[in-house]
Amino acid sequence: MSGKPELIAKLSLFDATLLVIGSVIGSGIFLTTGIIAESLPDPLLIITVWLVGAVLTLFGGLTLAELGAMIPEAGGQYVYLRTAYGPLAGFMYGWLSFFIIYSGGIAALGVGFAEYLSYFFPALGLQNILFNFSFISISAGQLVAMIGIVALTAINYLGIRSGSTVQNIFTVIKIFAIAILVVAGIVAISGNYSASQELVAENNEMPVNIIAAFGVALIAVLWTFDGWYNINPIASEIKNPQKNLPRSLILGIVFIGIIYILVNLFYIQALRIDEMAGVVRIGEKATTSMFGAMFGTIMTAVILISILGCLSATILPGPRIYYAMAKDGLFFRSFSKVHPKYHSPSVAVIWQGIIASILCVSGTYEQLYTYVIFSTLLFYIALAAALFVMRKKMPDMPRPYKVWGYPVVPVIFGLSMLLIAINTLIEKPLESMVGIVLLFLGWPVFRYWQRKNKSLISHQ
Repeated sequence: MSGKPELIAKLSLFDATLLVIGSVIGSGIFLTTGIIAESLPDPLLIITVWLVGAVLTLFGGLTLAELGAMIPEAGGQYVYLRTAYGPLAGFMYGWLSFFIIYSGGIAALGVGFAEYLSYFFPALGLQNILFNFSFISISAGQLVAMIGIVALTAINYLGIRSGSTVQNIFTVIKIFAIAILVVAGIVAISGNYSASQELVAENNEMPVNIIAAFGVALIAVLWTFDGWYNINPIASEIKNPQKNLPRSLILGIVFIGIIYILVNLFYIQALRIDEMAGVVRIGEKATTSMFGAMFGTIMTAVILISILGCLSATILPGPRIYYAMAKDGLFFRSFSKVHPKYHSPSVAVIWQGIIASILCVSGTYEQLYTYVIFSTLLFYIALAAALFVMRKKMPDMPRPYKVWGYPVVPVIFGLSMLLIAINTLIEKPLESMVGIVLLFLGWPVFRYWQRKNKSLISHQ
């Protein structure tokens, strides 16, 4: 009641669910199955690994649903880690979110959008260098990426309702387009069940270490499901978040899982395994094989819209994390400002757009994003454990939603993230260690903010 502008709850269950869907469905589903087919050259195993990925993602969603319903505040994962382990743990997550996780993800999606746009306009591609300085070169594609980021950042500056409306439009369009693809595929293969049976019979050459191959494929699947947690940082802007946040997570993840399985069934019917293996743009190839070159072009347009929608969804949550950090005295004070008219964390929105744009032209964002994968997995192990910590520390705190299957569900989610982290450490030791270094570089910065704000209230 201080009279200062605050974030306002404007999003319905429908809006929140579409945000979950839009945050996940980007380019991955149109790219990863060809890579997975290299590790698992069998249709049944391909479908199985997507099912396992969907279940693990749902377990993660159920875990964060309890945390989000219990603490429906702006900042999401930052707030949960801060509450469970203290300010340092929360700050570390926010630190990486600002410089790598969200800003790097936005940059990667922006450049991905430019890459697909160059299919229609080659002059706008990443290969067309416009400026070449001694320390950096800037391509037309990088400028396109920056323009896309700036435009969507401006829309999100105008408030959660503005950003959500644009996001909803993109998400509905891509859901409709994917539905047409799946239905058309089913009609095209109607009565041709024997072809798929022959496909299974012809492709029975299995890798020597099937468990390791399945693990590699699962990493690709979980990457394609990544982004489902973007709803948590905007919890305070959802109407009745105690009920609608868990519902949006569950409905969104289940819907995405169904869509992903159906799309993969389409790929399996459209292409033989040897035609799928190693193909990056499998969405285009499968559509072209099934319907002809014109439909392959249409698929490229669908992917373009899908990436743009995912970019819009990824811009939304990050500023709420930085806003929450600033309110706690752990970040620039201006980041806690809320626009008096649009009720958005306007300063945080602008600076996220600036950092993402810089990463677009730096040429290093993909490497940085790879480096931070390991430490990001550690955060999700910590979040799974936070559920147990808070149940012990705060047994009497109201829990409008309790995770189904407790304690099995959060344990499986946490252990699966741990196994993937160990596998990442073994397979990519350099990137993993650099990720850890980037993480701990945040410690002296935290100490700086803590000294600067001696009145900081401990949340331990």
